Amino acid sequence: MRQLSLFGTEAADPSPADLAGLLVGPGEIVRMGGTARLSIMVDAAWRVHVLVAELATRGLAANWEATPDGRHLVRTSYTSALAPLAVAWLRGQPEQAGDRTGVGPAPVKRPPPGFHLNGRRLRLWLAAAGVAEPSGHLLRLGPDDGPCHGPAGAALAAVGLTAAFLDVGAGGPAYRITGRRRLARLAELVGDRPAAAPSTQWPSGVS
Repeated sequence: MRQLSLFGTEAADPSPADLAGLLVGPGEIVRMGGTARLSIMVDAAWRVHVLVAELATRGLAANWEATPDGRHLVRTSYTSALAPLAVAWLRGQPEQAGDRTGVGPAPVKRPPPGFHLNGRRLRLWLAAAGVAEPSGHLLRLGPDDGPCHGPAGAALAAVGLTAAFLDVGAGGPAYRITGRRRLARLAELVGDRPAAAPSTQWPSGVS
């Protein structure tokens, strides 16, 4: 029998809080009154299918559109279900979109105190921004999300996925996970490959 991981995808029911896995990567969230909307740009159509399905399991309606540069923008509707996530992750954003005057600090995305990763959050991060390499697996970060980079690495290490940080000059920002044991751990945490994901892009635990 396969042992159930305390941090794996089966350890808890799907929840909107799992979208923290998108926010620690390149996802963005904005507030409007008592609601919020999450969006993320992805580079392949299979990611769209996986993310829309994952969002639906959490009761979140989503749409997508192609962009002129060949990517795809996935975003949820504004919903109160995402408001707690926005409050926790944003610093300096007005309560109402209509309150923006262009004066004052721009909103900053930052992991809240106590941020951690689990299988469901990692699965979303991987589906949106994971890239398989011959030697391992990359988890891409938002290029302008410096406050997320350090906490992301610490959260990966806390679940047994110590990873090397790559800066922009080395093809990042991203974390690279290598080694047979760590890749097996990643595969255990994120669970079975979604039907829409290419087998070459989902971790199997083999280095």
